[in-house]
Amino acid sequence: MQIMVHIGDELRMWRMRRAMTQSELAEKAGVGTNTIVRIERNQTEPHPPTIGKLARALGVDPAQLVQQD
Repeated sequence: MQIMVHIGDELRMWRMRRAMTQSELAEKAGVGTNTIVRIERNQTEPHPPTIGKLARALGVDPAQLVQQD
């Protein structure tokens, strides 16, 4: 059984709490803005290293971003 990781809602919530735009988060995390857009829309499943980059950029633990379906 494959576990799907959807972090879009959590990512958007933390990004907004930090008053960051998608572009600002992308730059700080070292990923493309389109990547942020696709993750927030749950159109793509991010790899663990990407989740780590996003969490560091937001100043949160990676576990705070991950929800399992």
